[in-house]
Amino acid sequence: MPTPTPAPQRDRTRYLYLAVIAAVVLGVAVGLLWPSVGKSLAPLGTGFVNLIKMMISPIIFCTIVLGIGSVAKAAKVGKVGITALVYFIVMSTFALAIGLVVGNLLHPGTGLHLNPADVSKVHQQASGGQGTTDFLLGVIPKSLVSAFTEGQVLQTLLVALLAGFALQKLGRRGEPILRGIEHLQRLVFRILAMIMWAAPVGAFGAIAAVVGATGWSALRSLLVIMLGFYLTCLVFVFGVLGTVLWLGARVNIFSLLRYLGREFLLILSTSSSESALPRLIAKMEHLGVSKPVVGITVPTGYSFNLDGTAIYLTMATLFIATAQDQPLGLGEQITLLLFMIIASKGAAGVSGAGIATLASGLQSHRPELVDGVGFILGIDRFMSEARALTNFAGNAVATVLIGSWMKEFDRDRSREVFAGQAPFDEATLLDEAPEKPNPDPVPVGSAP
Repeated sequence: MPTPTPAPQRDRTRYLYLAVIAAVVLGVAVGLLWPSVGKSLAPLGTGFVNLIKMMISPIIFCTIVLGIGSVAKAAKVGKVGITALVYFIVMSTFALAIGLVVGNLLHPGTGLHLNPADVSKVHQQASGGQGTTDFLLGVIPKSLVSAFTEGQVLQTLLVALLAGFALQKLGRRGEPILRGIEHLQRLVFRILAMIMWAAPVGAFGAIAAVVGATGWSALRSLLVIMLGFYLTCLVFVFGVLGTVLWLGARVNIFSLLRYLGREFLLILSTSSSESALPRLIAKMEHLGVSKPVVGITVPTGYSFNLDGTAIYLTMATLFIATAQDQPLGLGEQITLLLFMIIASKGAAGVSGAGIATLASGLQSHRPELVDGVGFILGIDRFMSEARALTNFAGNAVATVLIGSWMKEFDRDRSREVFAGQAPFDEATLLDEAPEKPNPDPVPVGSAP
């Protein structure tokens, strides 16, 4: 008797997105109509931020250790892996620079004045009397596990780096440990996904408190950063990526994005570029990029080529700092955001990873600003779609470019695909290229 096919599980995260939107609207209404009540709801946002902070150390440890392992694997595959990594670093730097320029031009968060007295007092406690020597010595934990128990992010980063390089030295004997850390990372991200179901409550409390304290100026500032982020992503995709794609591979960015239209709709409905990973692999092979290049570039890019995330972290950090009257200097902006880019590796497609990375960076460099994460939470869901779409577009462009540079890109095939003469077969397995016809078919009736 054939085993019945199990019904596909319904994606319940879309209900979470709707709940967050409803919570934001309700929080705005409460803050405007009953300001005193709204301000009293601040502990809800603080509690959610504390839950996120609880997950920072294990997330940083797992992603950094596994990220170092991914770098080693990518380098071993030779020229393709090294070219991909160099390209990813350059493009992430471009994304970081564009985000910094736009953020410093827009000055998002100006005029909000979120608890300036409390922020000043905490800042004095956090930074008073600490020189360079004390700071460097403070990076070294008291024990191998104290970095996790005390929530010191830079100490966790140091332990993760040591563990990652030690596992590289162990070689094959370290593979079981790496597999164990992969399982641990799944557990950590599963816990994070559970915590994210409290996001509507946190968003409601944070938005109600800020709107209750600042009124319409809070909504205006949120609108400025949202529109600024969308505009920055569009400029990056069509201005930077489009130019690089044409100069490096003579491929039109509009043709490529139109070819990937269904994948963009899938990402838009799930707010995660991870959902389209199998289809991107299949479609890049169908487009004419060789299987080895696709197999190396796409998975590596999902961990190391997060252009949209770089722009998001840049603008969100500047927004939180300015809103709390603690603007960051240019040098401080660069060091903080480089840390965030490193910390975000390996967390692509994980719900809540952007908020966790933002909180971890602020906790490590400017702990007095961490509570502002609760405010950005209210619009994070509105920005996650643009973040995921930008990440996906960046990885698609990278695959075509590296295929072209490695002489592993069939241009004639790509012209046929873009012209609709070789349509993608939606009935095939998502992670396999369509089967090519036999060039020499055996005539009917002839001997085999």
